[in-house]
Amino acid sequence: MIFVGDHGYHTGERQWWNKNTLFERSCRAPLIIAAPGMKGGQSTRSLVEFIDLYPTVADFCGLEMPHPAAGASLRPILADPAAAIKDAAFNLITRSPKLHAQSLRTDRWRFTRWSDGRTELSDHETDPEELHEISARHPGVIAELGARLEKLPPLTSK
Repeated sequence: MIFVGDHGYHTGERQWWNKNTLFERSCRAPLIIAAPGMKGGQSTRSLVEFIDLYPTVADFCGLEMPHPAAGASLRPILADPAAAIKDAAFNLITRSPKLHAQSLRTDRWRFTRWSDGRTELSDHETDPEELHEISARHPGVIAELGARLEKLPPLTSK
């Protein structure tokens, strides 16, 4: 059984009332999985993405993937909540045909790059609510995470 919930609105926060942002509260969503042979009632802080669900179901059903998947099976995390299968999760939004953004979330950082060149960086160790934009103070982190976003397929505007 897989239960996926909706992510939250920014009700009364940041002067928005929507979920079309790349802040943590808008990008996270509840995910509950009950799988055969796995101990229930556990939680994890591991980074996962919805693209991991298809490979997970295929894995538990013993099916061979018909093509390479973008995601990865969550079986290692379901067997051991301390395990990790990836070191980053990715999100994107489109605000208009000409304005979009990609975001990369690691255990510590959330880095967002907008199509107009703006960047945003948050440090989840010191600012879990992402209230302070700190790009200017961490050029090395911006370069490292920006290079990882460069490896993603380009977003195009119509």
